[in-house]
Amino acid sequence: MKANISIVLACLFSMMNLAAQEGEEKAREKALNASQDLTYEANDELVENDFVSAEAKYRRAISKSDSNAVAPYNLGNSYYKRESFGEAFGRYKMAGERTVEKPKKHKAFHNMGNVFMKKKEYAKAVEAYKNALRNNPEDEETRYNLALAKKMMEQDKQNQSKDDNEDQKDQKDQKENEDQQSQGGDDEDQEEKQDKEEEKQGDDKQEEQNKKDEGNDQKDQDQKEQEQPKPRPNQLSEQQIKNLLEAMQNEEKKVQEKMEAKKVKGPRIKNEKDW
Repeated sequence: MKANISIVLACLFSMMNLAAQEGEEKAREKALNASQDLTYEANDELVENDFVSAEAKYRRAISKSDSNAVAPYNLGNSYYKRESFGEAFGRYKMAGERTVEKPKKHKAFHNMGNVFMKKKEYAKAVEAYKNALRNNPEDEETRYNLALAKKMMEQDKQNQSKDDNEDQKDQKDQKENEDQQSQGGDDEDQEEKQDKEEEKQGDDKQEEQNKKDEGNDQKDQDQKEQEQPKPRPNQLSEQQIKNLLEAMQNEEKKVQEKMEAKKVKGPRIKNEKDW
């Protein structure tokens, strides 16, 4: 009896789980249908160039069902055409994650590669195109894009290497210029120091010559003074003797004149005064 009850309960739970699963599936299907309807409406509005309304409906479609890969893919295309590459990449990535179908995955990876090409991220573009070919090896457009991405990647590496070499050369030239300027500065300092030293030596030589000339002048002056006759101590000079003789002769002359005058004069006569 108990065994029968357990079996009945197990069957009941199983039926309830099945009913729940069926309910969930129906809900997901209903949400997907609503999402798809919004996607169709958004597509029509894009045709009418009403991007604002179309973008809003795509977003609603994306939020209603995570099984709808078309809505994010189409929205990504809309962003790509408007060169909003960051937004486009995010929607392509979402579309690739939402689907298990290889053709849809191929398109999502192919367009992600195109975004990387626009952004000049060539290495990432190569990987995206490879993933696209894994899902559709027959697509010639993807194969061509892959070859182009590889070529651009190699060219980018060469340019980068060239830029690095030029940077290294510029740094080397700059260092050599700095070293030359530094050496030039040292040479100028040495030259200036040498000039000052030579100037000082010249001044010293000039000063020495001046002193020597002054010594020679003094020596010549002393020699001239020595050559001039000097009066001896307690002796009269020749001029003094001459002057003295003239003075004596003058005195003698005066005495003789006085004596002659006395001989000529007679006795002194007294004169009378008149009234």
